[in-house]
Amino acid sequence: MTTTTTWKHLCPAAKVSEEEPFSVQLGDLRIGLFKVDGKVYAIDDVCPHAFALLSTGFLEGHVVECPLHGAMFDVRNGECHSGDYDDTRVFQVEVREGEVYVNLDGSDAG
Repeated sequence: MTTTTTWKHLCPAAKVSEEEPFSVQLGDLRIGLFKVDGKVYAIDDVCPHAFALLSTGFLEGHVVECPLHGAMFDVRNGECHSGDYDDTRVFQVEVREGEVYVNLDGSDAG
């Protein structure tokens, strides 16, 4: 069985900084990009509880807090660390020649 992956270019890596997450919209999909300790992570930017952009939330370490209701999600694996909320989807990221790409076909649990 052959597996194909769909990699999409999102933005220049310079747009994502440790201090400022970055949001990208691809059609109906919003992806939040977070840089922690020099590594870029990508998650579904829309909170699974209600429409709020996680990229506008407070990031501490690898955990982002939803600005709407305070749920906390680990940007490395999408796990919710508070409340009874669903985990959020994560995407595999590659930085190639200073540009950020994500794999839309699957999630990356680490």
